[in-house]
Amino acid sequence: MAISELKLPATVQVHDLADAKALAATLAHDVAERLRAAIAANGQACVVLSGGRSPVPFLEKLASEQLDWAKVTVSLADERWVPVEHADSNAGLLARHLLKGAAAKARFVGLYQQAENLDSAAVDTDQALAELPAIDVLVLGMGDDGHTASLFPNSPNLAEGLDPNGKRRCLPMLAPSVPHQRLSMTRSLLASAAFIALSVQGPGKLATLRAALAGNDLSEMPIRAFLHDPLSIYWCP
Repeated sequence: MAISELKLPATVQVHDLADAKALAATLAHDVAERLRAAIAANGQACVVLSGGRSPVPFLEKLASEQLDWAKVTVSLADERWVPVEHADSNAGLLARHLLKGAAAKARFVGLYQQAENLDSAAVDTDQALAELPAIDVLVLGMGDDGHTASLFPNSPNLAEGLDPNGKRRCLPMLAPSVPHQRLSMTRSLLASAAFIALSVQGPGKLATLRAALAGNDLSEMPIRAFLHDPLSIYWCP
């Protein structure tokens, strides 16, 4: 099945790309263009990114884009509750693949906070995110279970995390995979982004997307919360 066969809402735009290399280059180019436009209009720009393994080629491409990086704030849609030095840290991933060379001049607002427990860390992160500028660009990923950011199906705080009018910027979330403890931006903060991109690769993710479009239960597949808002999907087989 091709992505063109999906019945997508009119608010969703699809970039149908040949392979992962083309996806990384196209997405990096488009993100950089929007950050340049934000800097020209407002004197600064803010981008919120997602972690995991699949974004690495995109992050490397974005790092090489010609941008006034000193005027860019970078943050994360979610984070594993582990120190930056930990192999699973999304902040560590950005340090290795994005915040280097000229891009090292960007301001990074991380989600990880050292605290006695996950709930306390999330409160501290929520306060830290109060200083985040308006989000110009958000890049989301999607898991095979339909999660996005760390908004996982059946996670205890999911209903609050998906509330479009929620007051929290960050909540403690639990993932089914190790490390279980996560910090996630909430839907209300994520959906405030001026431009939202969803990066999707491979037939498995296409099947997940098709299943997400076929139902309405956000708790079952949290990505559904974003599929009826203005969204640009970057897809490759």
